[in-house]
Amino acid sequence: MNNSIAIAYFSMEIALESAIPTYSGGLGVLAGDTLRSAADAGISMTGITLLSRKGYFRQRLDDNGWQSEEPVVWPITDYLLPVDVQTSVEIEDRQVTIRAWRFDIVGCNGFIVPVYLLDTDVEGNSEYDRGLTDHLYGGDSQYRLCQEVILGIGGIRILRALGFNNIERFHMNEGHSSLLVFELMSELQQTHNNKTTAELTDIVRRNCVFTTHTPVTAGHDRFPVNLALRILKKCNPFKDCMDDICCDHELNLTHLALESSYYINGVAKKHRETSRKLFEGYRIDSITNGVHLYTWTSDQIRKLFNKHIPDWRNDNASLRYAASISDEAIWGAHHSAKRTLIEYVNKVTNAGMDQSIMTLGFARRATPYKRTTLIFSDLDRFKNIVEHAGPVQIIFSGKAHPKDTEGKTLIREIYKIKSLLGDSVRIAYLPDYDMDIARMLISGSDLWLNTPLPPLEASGTSGMKAALNGVPSLSILDGWWIEGCIEGVTGWSIANPEQQSPERLYKTNGELEIMYSKLENIIIPMFYHNRTAYIQVMRNAIAINGSFFNTERMVSQYVAKAYFR
Repeated sequence: MNNSIAIAYFSMEIALESAIPTYSGGLGVLAGDTLRSAADAGISMTGITLLSRKGYFRQRLDDNGWQSEEPVVWPITDYLLPVDVQTSVEIEDRQVTIRAWRFDIVGCNGFIVPVYLLDTDVEGNSEYDRGLTDHLYGGDSQYRLCQEVILGIGGIRILRALGFNNIERFHMNEGHSSLLVFELMSELQQTHNNKTTAELTDIVRRNCVFTTHTPVTAGHDRFPVNLALRILKKCNPFKDCMDDICCDHELNLTHLALESSYYINGVAKKHRETSRKLFEGYRIDSITNGVHLYTWTSDQIRKLFNKHIPDWRNDNASLRYAASISDEAIWGAHHSAKRTLIEYVNKVTNAGMDQSIMTLGFARRATPYKRTTLIFSDLDRFKNIVEHAGPVQIIFSGKAHPKDTEGKTLIREIYKIKSLLGDSVRIAYLPDYDMDIARMLISGSDLWLNTPLPPLEASGTSGMKAALNGVPSLSILDGWWIEGCIEGVTGWSIANPEQQSPERLYKTNGELEIMYSKLENIIIPMFYHNRTAYIQVMRNAIAINGSFFNTERMVSQYVAKAYFR
């Protein structure tokens, strides 16, 4: 293994494969797609994350749609290689031993980006410490802070134990890993013991990159100072700069990352504006997210691209040539992907869905601000639309956080609405959403629906994945869709920006009327009565959105703006 790694990419979750439960949602999927594109491009990079022995959780839904959770049991040695190195971190007054497992991401040209997954289930650790890398986002504040010590401080130490001593940049994907800053400072203290804490911070800052994803204050990891002092009792850099990085009696890991990074970015242009308001005084740029083309295209679309755009995997921008693919070829590939989806849905849920009916897809984390049930806000109006414009069926999926009772209630509400609508609008909810289900759903739906409360969509990538497969979006005008939506060309917005802002529309309930009106008067009639026009929108989604909103473009921007400048 080459011990000269330029970029170390830290993320609490990384989606490596569907069956490896080291991810919960968009953050982990983005991390995996980033590393896959780095491997495709031959960039000297490595990933650092936690093993998550028991995963995020296995979602079970009862007959009423109430969610329960079970630990994930997965055969680690079937997917990962043990690494013959160990290190340790200090938590409170004890040493916690860490070992690592490796997963190799192989790019389209054979280049390897290794990912190291940290594991504390090591003989000699206490029972509590052995479980610290069990649950992704599990436990209480103490458990979470201990995990973040392992990820940030332990991650640096594992890299050094592996011989990676000349890393040029440390990329923190969200603030979970920002304690790595203290370990970098600790290393400098051993060779620069005459420098002040402020001078050491300046040196560290030149090596760190930070990407923020969360546009709300409550979404950022914060810990009481007393807890941090107890857990980080042996961490001298924390104690040395505690007065500068802690405020309101809290250790805010996002604030630590902001203070310690020379390049900071949001994940869409709109998110940059939101982040600048949220974190005043910091210079925040934007690099809009993307998705990994090969990972998120259906088998049928891959065959289509292989035939008509042979270089698409090595040159994602060449998807613009999809503009010349015939209607028959695009519809045939989509029709086949849709058949795969409908067969799976009927097998799993017995929903009795019909492949000839226009199918809407919706898959997001089940939580109130995602507004899963917005389309059902006026059931009488919705039923009238379907009766006059044409039939639709809707497939939902997504997990609620185990502690999010409101999110769980949303799933149960879908089940209630399903009973109320009966055969007039068939509804299915696919349990235990993962990468495999996501790829089927985003490629087999006819229209992708996205309705989060603006401006809380930092970026969103599900609509990007749909676009790769020729599936247009009907979405709130927020996040990436502000950049990707050309009205009636690549899809449709649930907003009229010439008249009102999305925030104003929400307050006046105007967005609901816009969504219903576009479904009734434009989208459903076009699907059934002007298929040529609908296929043109599908084609544009690939050629315009797919050719840009991909991680090949995104990673190239990180290289130019953050990594090697």
